[in-house]
Amino acid sequence: MSRLVIVVEKASDWGAFYPSENIVSAVDYLKQPLGGGEGERTQVINLCRSYKYLGLGYYVSLLAEARGHKVIPSVRTINDLRRRSIYGVDIEDLNAKLARFLPEGARDATDFGLLVYFGQTNYAPLADLARQVFETFPCPILRLEFERQKVWQIASIKPAGLHTLSDPQEDAFADALDHFSKKLWRKPRARKKYRYDLAMLHDPAEAMPPSNKRALRQFIEAGKELGIEVDPITRNDFARLAEYDGLFIRETTALDNHTYRFAHRAEREDMVVIDDPTSILRCTNKIYLHDLLKSKKLPTPRTEVVFRDDAKRLAALPELLGFPIVLKIPDGSFSRGIHKVETPEQLKAAAAELFDHTALLLAQEYLYTEFDWRIGVLDGQPLYACQYFMSRGHWQIYDHSARSAKGAAKSGGFKTLPVREAPGEVVKLAVRACNAIGDGLYGVDIKAMKDRVALIEVNDNPSIDAGVEDAYLGEDLYRRIMEEFLRRLERKRLGIHD
Repeated sequence: MSRLVIVVEKASDWGAFYPSENIVSAVDYLKQPLGGGEGERTQVINLCRSYKYLGLGYYVSLLAEARGHKVIPSVRTINDLRRRSIYGVDIEDLNAKLARFLPEGARDATDFGLLVYFGQTNYAPLADLARQVFETFPCPILRLEFERQKVWQIASIKPAGLHTLSDPQEDAFADALDHFSKKLWRKPRARKKYRYDLAMLHDPAEAMPPSNKRALRQFIEAGKELGIEVDPITRNDFARLAEYDGLFIRETTALDNHTYRFAHRAEREDMVVIDDPTSILRCTNKIYLHDLLKSKKLPTPRTEVVFRDDAKRLAALPELLGFPIVLKIPDGSFSRGIHKVETPEQLKAAAAELFDHTALLLAQEYLYTEFDWRIGVLDGQPLYACQYFMSRGHWQIYDHSARSAKGAAKSGGFKTLPVREAPGEVVKLAVRACNAIGDGLYGVDIKAMKDRVALIEVNDNPSIDAGVEDAYLGEDLYRRIMEEFLRRLERKRLGIHD
């Protein structure tokens, strides 16, 4: 059995339709997880007015996925629709189809638009086109804009809000929704490739990359020993990504930049990819990650999610968490976008600054430790163990207020150990956390105190620097990672699926 949940931003957006117990406001959905009973799936249709990055509509899809709900549009679809570079590639064949429906002889027309509801349109000649666009970008309401230069082309594909529809359009939407809600949710088939060439995405100009230049060379050498040609590529090589059998991302990932686009494209091409787009999604937003870890009942610091306009909740944080309080922007990395506040005045000021960038913040109790544990995990197995010490005179590992002579943020020391010498409870917790994310390469940050351990975060793109994470395993660290790529490449060649 499955339960349908329809999320709207405002109750008035559903005013033209019959009342239904399936309708939930965006705020209510975000505050209170909704799901069926044992064995019951939850399907969410997100009809928020906007899917702007870090806005309410965005978080509805983000947390729906964290809760194991099947949601449309997915965060992947939302991100893809924001970048014309993606859909310009995906719909090349669709433009050719459009030219047949709107021949060059139609001289009076220069441009027009079309609304598509769950892949349906009332314009019969373009019904097949509408279906294909929806299968590529599953979104409840899409507005397709067409233009004619020498031939007809799709100029843009954008989400449209329920509140923008006219009366006849609302009727068409209602019919499409009724039809769609009775259908099975499907995934597109992937295509297969069979060559052993690995693209390693990196940014030569990145100030704090996940791997330094010496580590990148070590990956290349380890690959050669195993018969894998590891080719460093940059963001400018997107067009030739499909030439490779696999993708290894060694650049700081984010949902709203090209790293996610590369991962998504690689997965569509049926390439072996680390970081895969699902891991990027689950790890790079701390709000999502918190909700996911909470659903798995993993130990974390006491945490509260705060909405931008909820001044009452913000004022209650000192009583709920006690000072100091750590405020985190959802998509920060390398200790950026994080504030420790010790007074109500500092709390209010820091929140105001961070709310300029996001609709939700994460507030956590402050846990003091001299160092954080970082456990590297690959395919569900612990790979390395490090202690990252706090920067001198600072409460974080990275101190962005203090810069080295080369302009980099100062960081604390480190100690790399055999995994067997790390506390057993720390290693077990790291593996459990990664099992909730996927089967890729992760770095798990954990604080260990006398009476408890607390999971801070799971990183999908963990630091592997020559001289740091490889201090114990040496060349074997790079070889083990390349061996996992080789195993996956060979299984794919043989048609074996995990």
